[in-house]
Amino acid sequence: MKALVLEGVEKLEIEDIKAQDLKPNEVLINTAYAGICGTDHALYAGLPGSADAVPPIVLGHENSGVVAEVGSEVTDLKPGDRVSVDPNIYCGQCEYCLTDRPELCNNLSAVGVTRNGGLEQQFTAPASVVYQVPDNVSLKAAATVEPISCAVHGIKLLKLTPYQKALVIGDGFMGQLFAQILQAYGVHQVDLAGRNEAKLANNKENFGVTNTFNTETDKIPADYDVVIEAVGLPQTQEQAIEATKKGAQVLMFGVGKPTQKFSMNTYEVFQKQLTIQGSFINPYSFKDSLAMLSSGKLNVEDLISHVLTLEEVEDFLTGKITNVSKAVVKVGDQD
Repeated sequence: MKALVLEGVEKLEIEDIKAQDLKPNEVLINTAYAGICGTDHALYAGLPGSADAVPPIVLGHENSGVVAEVGSEVTDLKPGDRVSVDPNIYCGQCEYCLTDRPELCNNLSAVGVTRNGGLEQQFTAPASVVYQVPDNVSLKAAATVEPISCAVHGIKLLKLTPYQKALVIGDGFMGQLFAQILQAYGVHQVDLAGRNEAKLANNKENFGVTNTFNTETDKIPADYDVVIEAVGLPQTQEQAIEATKKGAQVLMFGVGKPTQKFSMNTYEVFQKQLTIQGSFINPYSFKDSLAMLSSGKLNVEDLISHVLTLEEVEDFLTGKITNVSKAVVKVGDQD
C-alpha cells in the first residue's frame, strides 16, 4: 500500500509497504485524513515528539478514517464505523499510570510516532484508543480531534469559572482553538493576541473573541485571570506572565525548543500568587472534544486552510507551502 515514510532526518519517501499484521485487540483503519502539526515538523527535523520516532516510520498522529477490519477480541467497533484515533498508548503499569497521570507514562508509545501512523492508506491501532465519530462531524474535522483533545487537557488542568477574563497568546491553529474552547467551557470574555491581523480580525468577527492585540506592537494589559501561551517562544512566554492579574493562572502550552529558557520576575509570581501550569498531550479528552464538535461549539473546518496530498507533505514541512492555518492530508477517498 502507498505510504509516506520518514527514512531519516529531513528525508521522506513515497513507498509501497506491506500492511501491518492485525492483533486481536486492534482495528485496521482505512485512512481518510491525517493532520500535520508542529510535532511532525519536529520529528521531520530529528527532534523528539511525545516520544522519539525511530526511522523508518510512517508519521501521522492526527487521524480519521473508516474501520476496515477488527481483531478477534474487539467488540465495540465494526467494519464501516467512522472513527478518530487517540495516538497515545499508555503502559498502565508504571508509577504515573498507576497514580492517574498516564500522560506522563514512562513507556508511552504513539501511533504516528513510535508505530506507523496515518500517512499511509491503512494503519492499525488498539481498539482502546479508537473513537466513533458522530454522524454530523465530517472526517476532515475528525482529523483535528487529537489537537483539540490536547487543548481540552490543558483546559482541564485549570480552574475555570464564568466570571474570568482569559487571554490566549498565539493566533495559530492551537491558539484559535483555545479561544473557542474557553468560551465553550463558559469563560465570559476571551481575548486573543497574535501577529496576523487578518486572523485576529476574523476571530473577533466570527468566533466570539472580545479584544485582540498585536504581540509585536501593542501593550497587553496586566488584567487577566487566565492566560494561555500557545506559541512557545521566550518573548511570548514572558508576555503571558506579564499579562496576569493577582491570583491568575498561566497555561504554558506552546512547545519551545528542548534547550529553551525564558525570564520571569519571581517576586511577581510570589506577590500575585500565580499558578504556572504545563500541559502534555491529551489523556481522557477525546470524548469531550468530539462532543464539542458535534454540538457546534467548535468550528474547525473554517480553520483548515490547506488539504494536501501525500506528495505535498514534504513541501509543507520545508516551508515551501506558506500561509497555512491548519493543514490536513487527504489520504483516502472517504469524506
